[in-house]
Amino acid sequence: MNMIEATKACFSKYVTFSGRARRAEYWWFILASILVSIVLGIIDALLGLGEIGLLGGLWSLGVFLPSLAVGARRLHDTDRSAWWLLISLLPLIGWIVLIVFFSTRGTAGPNRFGADPLRGDRAVAFN
Repeated sequence: MNMIEATKACFSKYVTFSGRARRAEYWWFILASILVSIVLGIIDALLGLGEIGLLGGLWSLGVFLPSLAVGARRLHDTDRSAWWLLISLLPLIGWIVLIVFFSTRGTAGPNRFGADPLRGDRAVAFN
């Protein structure tokens, strides 16, 4: 999976919080979002909108829900509940914990959140 495929997948699953997401899908989408934010920040500054950050703000609003959704699906791949996203509210420690969770290899085979995205299993999730 490359950056374009990951970005398309995340926007096509705009608010899909169920299922699982591979590490590549998550990290490519995050990298694409950061790069677009940087470019829009530069454009905002060149247009004199740097203080307002109009374009960057609109982009942030546009990727807020897909970012939450792909984060939830990434946690599902590691067999963790999406409620773990709330740990990001803890300064520094929460972000470190989430980065470790997002970087961890997903569970092999199906888990309670769905089929393994790496193997493409069509198996039914555990209940």
